Amino acid sequence: MPDPIDRRTFAAFTASVVLGSEALSADTPEIAPMPHTLPRVATEAPFTRDYPPPGFNPSWKNPQINRLLVQDFVVFAHMDFDMVKKLLDREPGLLNTAMDWGAGDVESALNGASHMGRHDIVEFLLERGARIDIFCAAMMGQIDAVRAFLTLQPKLIDAKGPHGFFNLHVHAQMARDGGKTLDYLQSVKKIEVKPLPFMKKPADKTDPPKKPQ
Repeated sequence: MPDPIDRRTFAAFTASVVLGSEALSADTPEIAPMPHTLPRVATEAPFTRDYPPPGFNPSWKNPQINRLLVQDFVVFAHMDFDMVKKLLDREPGLLNTAMDWGAGDVESALNGASHMGRHDIVEFLLERGARIDIFCAAMMGQIDAVRAFLTLQPKLIDAKGPHGFFNLHVHAQMARDGGKTLDYLQSVKKIEVKPLPFMKKPADKTDPPKKPQ
């Protein structure tokens, strides 16, 4: 089973998703920028009601959590356990917040940790009360939960996670259950499962041990 992604690989992989494959070309620095350092500014899409407003008006007694703080928390949840703990202690309300990366691509900290195979961060967030979903359950190898979700809604077998390309089978590849969850999902719907390019591969046990320097 591959090990969780490291920060260097995550930075390059994320940049390739945000910027396209050109981000990893030979003319690009070894470590590509993280999404929140890119020279882009989040903007809210324009909107005007063309329908009657709802009969209930929210009171807005409390301010919303700062969007930059939510963004950082979700990004750190992909690869930095210490910062996740630090920010959640600072603002417990971050636990179930989500970041809209645009066009409805919504991601929570639990989502990010799940699709990067960070079992340690996922377990911490769940212990703090994060709301588990089918993607997290697949990554954690919780077959009974995955089966229950699919019994309730069979179409979830085709569901896409954050960013549109982390499906259930991908999450199950990161489960530490000897492939049981992935085998179950394949029994429900068989698809081509490719190796995860952004996960560190375990050392080849057939290689001779290296001599000490």
